[in-house]
Amino acid sequence: MKQAQRQERSRREILQAAMEEFGTYNYSDVTIDNICSRHGISKGMMYHYYSGKDDLFLLCAREIFQALKEHMDALPFPAPGQTGPEAIRELFRAREAYFETRPLEKHIFENVLFNTPRHLSDQLNDLRLPLRELNRQRFRQAVSRMELRAPLDGEAVSRYLECIESLFWPLVNQYQGGEAIGDLPSLEAISTQVLDMVLFGIVRQER
Repeated sequence: MKQAQRQERSRREILQAAMEEFGTYNYSDVTIDNICSRHGISKGMMYHYYSGKDDLFLLCAREIFQALKEHMDALPFPAPGQTGPEAIRELFRAREAYFETRPLEKHIFENVLFNTPRHLSDQLNDLRLPLRELNRQRFRQAVSRMELRAPLDGEAVSRYLECIESLFWPLVNQYQGGEAIGDLPSLEAISTQVLDMVLFGIVRQER
């Protein structure tokens, strides 16, 4: 094996170890000592390739953002004949489906969103920007298929949906009382009901 190949393999092994640690524990609970001791990595090799914990966390976040963006970008959107609300639900569902078989990545992604290390917030926002731009574009496309009430406009509603996106599936889970949803039709029905309330409210408007 050539030296460049060995170096790349070592980098990937360290990064995978970091992914497992950050995907299992919160950022504040992860240490370089634990990454090394639990995964059989020498500190010498660790610091030869990476500067420390922050470097590894940022690399993990970058890989997740890039992979999720590629996944979302490859999906046809919106589907022919879809209404705006249907397109929005499918967009929310696509991200959740991506993480269903990637629990480590989901834990890191949620840590970035909800427990952002303050000193890394600017760098994490920069890494997330391409994914956010794609989401904004998709939301605008979905909103263009909806009749908005005055005085709302498409840009304001797209920003609102961007805020809701990260909270939607935890909201569905809490709405269900934390109980597991047993099958896909039930999941579709519940998520549609929650999205209906998110989009259209709960109070009847006088006309």
